[in-house]
Amino acid sequence: MGSEQAEPSQFAISADRIFDGYRWHNHALILIAGGIVQSITPRDENARCSSTEIMPPGTILAPGFIDLQVNGGGGVLLNDQPTPDAMRAIAQAHRRYGTTSCLPTLITDTRAKAIAAIAAAASLAGTDGILGLHLEGPFISPRRPGIHHADYIATATMEDLDWLAELSAAGSSMVTLAPECVPAGFVKTLVTSGIRCSVGHSEASADGLIAAVDEGLSGVTHLFNAMPAMSAREPGIIGLALTEERLTAGIIVDGIHVDPVVVRAAFSAKNRNNIALVSDAMPTVGTEQDQFELMGSLIHLRDGQLVSENGTLAGAHLNLALAVKNAVTFGGISLDEALRAASLVPARFLGIERHRGTLIVGAQGDIVALTPNLDVLTVWVAGSRPPSVPKAGWT
Repeated sequence: MGSEQAEPSQFAISADRIFDGYRWHNHALILIAGGIVQSITPRDENARCSSTEIMPPGTILAPGFIDLQVNGGGGVLLNDQPTPDAMRAIAQAHRRYGTTSCLPTLITDTRAKAIAAIAAAASLAGTDGILGLHLEGPFISPRRPGIHHADYIATATMEDLDWLAELSAAGSSMVTLAPECVPAGFVKTLVTSGIRCSVGHSEASADGLIAAVDEGLSGVTHLFNAMPAMSAREPGIIGLALTEERLTAGIIVDGIHVDPVVVRAAFSAKNRNNIALVSDAMPTVGTEQDQFELMGSLIHLRDGQLVSENGTLAGAHLNLALAVKNAVTFGGISLDEALRAASLVPARFLGIERHRGTLIVGAQGDIVALTPNLDVLTVWVAGSRPPSVPKAGWT
């Protein structure tokens, strides 16, 4: 790992458009000092800053993206290496796509792997773009395994809370579980200790899910995938996800996991402040590789989708910059809503919106610069440009 490119202790960035997570500022300038946002003002009101970087015409500045579900990147899969170095490598691979913070995600695996991943996240404690850990499993439904290894799927007992409790020291973390596979009070105990709970890989009924929501469950993992379809008399997880204000739903907008028409339906039906874009990324992101091994299964990248030998989807070859672009082009939502879904919404879900996911005064200077075509030009993390990020854009 190289050191971040040093910026002056106080500097400004000038751009044609700046989105602070709530509203737009046109022909504006954002002032950063000590890695923290100090102000956003019209250009002519802040010409006093001696160190100002002027972005190319049409550039959009927005809060750095926050990915709640990222399994891998840069050739690294967290399940293979649940270590601090692996987490740093994954975060670094996604930075070039505007993701300044993430939750490295461990899918269902051995208890030893889960405990190692928790320890790794705890050792990083919010540094290097690692906000915490996302444990996707093992307490999921064996009837909705997706690519998860059936041998490691388990039904929870209250004793499992002992090792899961260590997640409370691992930053802003979350657990994806099936409510029907955990005992009453399980979710409430996790939430009370500061761990977010999300429903996924589940066949919970609407009544079963609402009981978990009443205990504090607040998320839906990859909406529409690994859950039953909604029907007229069985709303299930999807029906509740689209109508329950207490639930923030993650959605994979790659045009593969969820059909574009269904993406538009979801954004039309649900409060858009409660839909978060997620990548569900695998090691192929940021590399030229077209296959990798996942717990003994060979996964192939074919026509943009990652599939096992039997055709099961295995995560996504997606980054959040592309997800934002897709949300606008075929998701039918405005640019500010798409940017918010990749920044403020996940920050709010994790309870960190006062200092991440926005560019309001006092927030950390995590910024992504986008071209008018929504391609990433460069990023800043806490007011500094990460290693290998040039000023003019990616080479």
